[in-house]
Amino acid sequence: MEAQAINRYISTSPRKMRLVIDLIRGKSVPEALHILHFSPKHASKVAEKVLRSAVSNLQNKDEGGRLEPEQIVVKSASVDGGMTMKRISPAPMGRAFRIRKRSNHVTIVVAAPDKPDKKDVKQAKKAKKPAKESKVGSKAGSKAGKSGAKQKTPADTK
Repeated sequence: MEAQAINRYISTSPRKMRLVIDLIRGKSVPEALHILHFSPKHASKVAEKVLRSAVSNLQNKDEGGRLEPEQIVVKSASVDGGMTMKRISPAPMGRAFRIRKRSNHVTIVVAAPDKPDKKDVKQAKKAKKPAKESKVGSKAGSKAGKSGAKQKTPADTK
């Protein structure tokens, strides 16, 4: 089971946000929240908010009961570029420089292990049963085991 959260038009550049999102991809939720909470980057506050929202979405989606956060994993996290606002900054000698104010969209998908169905559990138990060992064995091995005689090793001959 998985759920996602999307935050759009965040006013930081996608490059800065990707530095933060790359830290949490594939981690468990408590570990990812710990990383984001103590990261000095401004983008980590927004990423933490989106991650908490995704976890909340997953817990609301689960009908069987409350999921433990330790079971939930950040399945995927991506940052896409948003709109770019173009502004003009005055420059010397009557010129103008263009300023591009970038934005981004963050998508975080979290997943929890699916609960196995009763049919799946029965099939797994059948598959795990050990095969019966055949009674056919080597005669030398069976005689040595029955007589209790100690077999000589190269260390004993010295």
